Amino acid sequence: MKSNEKIFSQKSAPARSARMVETIYGCKWSLTVYQLLAHGINRPGEMVRSVEGLTTKVLNECLRKNVDFGILKRISYPEVPPRVEYEVTTFGERFIGVLDELEALADALED
Repeated sequence: MKSNEKIFSQKSAPARSARMVETIYGCKWSLTVYQLLAHGINRPGEMVRSVEGLTTKVLNECLRKNVDFGILKRISYPEVPPRVEYEVTTFGERFIGVLDELEALADALED
């Protein structure tokens, strides 16, 4: 091989996953929502009542983003009054694991 031949091309972050991580970390409530779900709090009204400073409008926007990315699943029950619950998808479990690893890496850098 000649010394001036290039064997690697520029590597860039996958656009969708990079945008997803940026959006989730950009929403200060997403990590709190994951914590609530892990503790069995899966209804929006209960989430708002459980966290000081969290409003219904902001929560709904946060939940919508997470559903759009496939991290959470919205379950609507055909009842009166309507009931909605959220749960973490299989993909969401993997994604939250990645976020946990990023947090561990950040903690290691601070030490």
